[in-house]
Amino acid sequence: MFSKRSIRQSFLIQLIFASASLIFIFSSILYFYIERSIFEEKHQELLNYAKNIAQNESIYGSEAPSPEMYLGLNVEIIYLDVTHLDIEMYETTKNNEIYLTLIYPFNLDELSYLKITKEITATKILLKKILNYLFVINIAGFLLVIIYAIGLSKMLVMPVKTLSNKLSNMNEHLMRPIKVEELPEEFEPLGITINHLIKRIQNFVKYQKELFIGTAHELKTPLAVIKLKNQVTLIKKRSPEEYIDALKVTNKTIDEMNFIVTNILNIGRQEGAQLEKPQEVDVIKILTQKADDFKLLAENEGKKLHIHLEPCGYMAVLQVSLLNQIIQNFLQNALKFTPKDKSVTLRSSQNNYGLLIEVIDEGCGIDESSDLFAPFKREGNKPGVGLGLFLAKSAADALSAKISIKNRTDGITGTVASLNLNSKLSCILPAN
Repeated sequence: MFSKRSIRQSFLIQLIFASASLIFIFSSILYFYIERSIFEEKHQELLNYAKNIAQNESIYGSEAPSPEMYLGLNVEIIYLDVTHLDIEMYETTKNNEIYLTLIYPFNLDELSYLKITKEITATKILLKKILNYLFVINIAGFLLVIIYAIGLSKMLVMPVKTLSNKLSNMNEHLMRPIKVEELPEEFEPLGITINHLIKRIQNFVKYQKELFIGTAHELKTPLAVIKLKNQVTLIKKRSPEEYIDALKVTNKTIDEMNFIVTNILNIGRQEGAQLEKPQEVDVIKILTQKADDFKLLAENEGKKLHIHLEPCGYMAVLQVSLLNQIIQNFLQNALKFTPKDKSVTLRSSQNNYGLLIEVIDEGCGIDESSDLFAPFKREGNKPGVGLGLFLAKSAADALSAKISIKNRTDGITGTVASLNLNSKLSCILPAN
């Protein structure tokens, strides 16, 4: 039922031990308080008898004695060969009966003392019954604590077992998000995290299938071209120049295949980058450095790159290589599809989610109904493999960031590529 690392077992032991200790301490304090209160009352009673007799008053003072007050009470005068004897009180047992005795100075000149004895057997029996009752109550309380601890521990681990059962029944074909509203409030963050992970796994499985199919298709076409070109070349003898032209076509096709393979290898490298240890960095500083690099590239192509970064500093804990990959892809695509003498804008701003990074171009726009982040998905008439946005989406998922690409809505043709970094692990730097 339990293991050495069982949290439930540890919780049960600690709760039972703490509750049993609390019950024992409380019962002990209660019993000693009752015992002390009763005996202090008996001591004070005998002391009052002695004071009344010493003052030549009625033994019971001004109170009218009841018959029960005479029971078990014995008063006598004794003579001792000592002087200045303090008040002494002690218990004795005789014939299974318990007596409480008080020695009180009466006449020190005659060395006489009052010896007042009161039978307290009934009181002792009462205290013994109280002790037995407390013992029975302690045992019953301890058993109730065990039952309560078992029930409470079972209730606490029930959400974990429920989550475990739901996750164990999932596979790559049947993955459903967990209903967070059905979980206890304390487990809601765990449910949200699991749903985020499930979503990432769903996207991963979906895109991996498309990646394998797309890779096979992309590599099959150039291989077929190479084979067909070689077959045509081998049909009859040709001049050296024709053989050279055929080899050039073959080499060009091989270069295209190498470019595809290189991009596929970048996917593996990015998965490795996702395992890198996150660093605390200034995102605005990284954006500024990346913008400076692409500003020169834009000028060489006859285009302009505008930069508007706010706030002045924004610290975040993330994998720098993944952030660089996303921003680089955004800027490369923006410059590639933006015509000459047009401009690209890199800007950032703070919102409720965190830091919003946007790259705005003046290109041909996109078809928003298509899945732009699918592998080998191409837009426009520019060359490319179609893996850039797929890698950017994977990197954004690893950063727990939101990524999107939409057409501009300000009346100008072009797109807006945005990355929204989560603010949970970030903070704004002061202006100074």
